[in-house]
Amino acid sequence: MKAQVLRFFRDHWSRGEPGRSLPADMLRFAYTVWLVALAFKVLGSSWDVSWHFKWLRDDLAPPHLLNTVGTVIAVVLTVIHGYTGYGGDKAAIRLIQWGTGVFLVAVPLDLVNHAVNGLDITSWSPSHILLYLGTALMIAGLIRGWFLTSEPGRVRTLVMTALFIFFLENTLFPNQHQEYGVREIASWDRGAPYAEPQLLDFAADQLGRPVDRDMLVAFSLPVPTWVYPVWAGVAGVIVLVVARRMIARPWAATTVAGVYVAYRALIWPILLGIDFPESAVPFYLLLAGLAVDLAFRLPVPGAARVVAGSLLTSGAVYGGILLQDRLADAPPISVASIAATAVLLAAAWALTLWYGSRLSAGLQPVMGARVSTTASP
Repeated sequence: MKAQVLRFFRDHWSRGEPGRSLPADMLRFAYTVWLVALAFKVLGSSWDVSWHFKWLRDDLAPPHLLNTVGTVIAVVLTVIHGYTGYGGDKAAIRLIQWGTGVFLVAVPLDLVNHAVNGLDITSWSPSHILLYLGTALMIAGLIRGWFLTSEPGRVRTLVMTALFIFFLENTLFPNQHQEYGVREIASWDRGAPYAEPQLLDFAADQLGRPVDRDMLVAFSLPVPTWVYPVWAGVAGVIVLVVARRMIARPWAATTVAGVYVAYRALIWPILLGIDFPESAVPFYLLLAGLAVDLAFRLPVPGAARVVAGSLLTSGAVYGGILLQDRLADAPPISVASIAATAVLLAAAWALTLWYGSRLSAGLQPVMGARVSTTASP
């Protein structure tokens, strides 16, 4: 790695406009470092959710430090992209810059929010949403940049798949509050709550209630029961739809969902082994990914595929959650919200296909990479 860094600064460090061509090995190296940065952020954020279901917030907690390592690497890479113009067209680099900027603005806002309001008992707060938004813009820029500048082949597919896995993780991150929440309630019912007494007392004081099961439920599941399935069934599924379209491989959506679920299943025993709360693992996403891939294989026109796909994937999400709840653990959901999910997903799916087709018509690969007619960012 040291040799590659030295080579980059020796042979390629110069100011330039976005869209500059970079040797394929240097481009792969740059995006590999991005994947390392995103991995640090995911590891930190995963541990962070578990941390806050056990202890009070601590700005210098190990999960925050892990996340900070990823953020520092991301900031350095963003500066390099902006200065040199390598790694993407103007739109891609601007997305990376805006995403990094929004994230950096959100960090002090989140610190102020906690300083003023104390414990933030939901991942759906405005300052947290800004963190997700910044990360989403950043990864969207990376997906566009890699799509336009990388050469077709196995490496391109692998990096695209990895970037979409990170995008899916960021999109579904707010839902982890409910997934950890149901396990927190289960620990209370066993008579051995994961949350330390200090956290329980603090949460009860904020909610103005005694420390009892009703307080714990309000702390662990602070949003209406329709939020979890609607967010997974619309925001999560549309990520899988775009992944299937851009990666342009038969089982791309299933792969993205499957690797994400495998990661969540892997950290489950690790967290438990170091005495931290574990979550309900969203296994139902495997059915959602499979449904998306099957929808793309339906021999029907585009509009019919959108309708059929929305119905199929909505059924997979809700049916999968209900089945998982019977077999293991899953957050409580409002089944009646399935109609709204199907309608919203169909609208998002249609908009995504329309915008993708419109955008792909004007795209030209930066390095002469061939853009597949079945894929568009």
